[in-house]
Amino acid sequence: MQQNQNSSGTPETADSAPDIEQSVHMLGFAIANKLCVRAVYNRGNVTLAPHALFERHGAPHIDAVVHDRDGVAPAEEKLGTFRLSGLRDVILTSEPAKVFAGFDPADERYGEKLLAAIAV
Repeated sequence: MQQNQNSSGTPETADSAPDIEQSVHMLGFAIANKLCVRAVYNRGNVTLAPHALFERHGAPHIDAVVHDRDGVAPAEEKLGTFRLSGLRDVILTSEPAKVFAGFDPADERYGEKLLAAIAV
C-alpha cells in the first residue's frame, strides 16, 4: 500500500480518510466568499459551488451545485448533498459560485447544526 505524508508530517496510506477539519475550514471560506472548489468524489473530479456547510447525525456535509463532473456539465442544475468524508483533495478555486435560486438557508434539513451558508 502506498504511503504519503499528510500536512502534519505523519504517514498515511492512500486509502486513509481525507482531512475533514481542513476541508471544513476551506469550504467555510469558499461559502463566505462565494467561490467554487474542486475535489475528487466517487473517483471523479468535480467542481462544486458550495452553498451550506452543516452537520447531520454528527457528520459534516455540504449542499452544493455541481458545475462539472470530469469536465462535463450536468444535464440539470440542482443542489446536491455531499458527505465530507467522501470528498478528497478539496482545493479552492477563483471561480465565483453563483447562488442557486432554490437555495433556502432556513430549510429544516439544516436544523441540526448549520455551520455556514452562502449569502442569498
